Amino acid sequence: MDMYMTLKTLHILSSTVLFGTGLGIAFFMFRSYFTQDLMQKLYAAQNTVLADYMFTLPAVIIQPATGLGLIHLSGYEWNEPWLLVTYGLYILAGLCWLPVVWLQIQMKNLVKAAALKKEPLPAIYQTYFKLWFILGWPAFLGLIGVFYLMTAKPYLWG
Repeated sequence: MDMYMTLKTLHILSSTVLFGTGLGIAFFMFRSYFTQDLMQKLYAAQNTVLADYMFTLPAVIIQPATGLGLIHLSGYEWNEPWLLVTYGLYILAGLCWLPVVWLQIQMKNLVKAAALKKEPLPAIYQTYFKLWFILGWPAFLGLIGVFYLMTAKPYLWG
């Protein structure tokens, strides 16, 4: 396999991991919101944080690295309009993801403390969860936009 195909394969796999892991852990974290069982909430939160470190973070790093290599090898200019929009959407997703990770860690710690003390969750947990949920939408929609732009490579603002 040549360098272009190697980079393209890594780029596609890492985008799949990024989106798929994000969707999967969001599902389990969201579902845990509806249980009163603190151990179930803790299990979901701990594994959400772990999955973000193990899968999402490496994919977040691999995506731009392979993308830049593909741009170079494909002969595209780095500042083509569809690429500029792609960068913007990727940055938007990242700017949403960073506080989401922080919120997940905070929620995990709150659930762990409540479970150890056998107390109900503090009210701030609800606030963190709502922020987590809200921030997830622009991140996912941004990544869907990136998928579209990577697939269609539309001619924009001609």
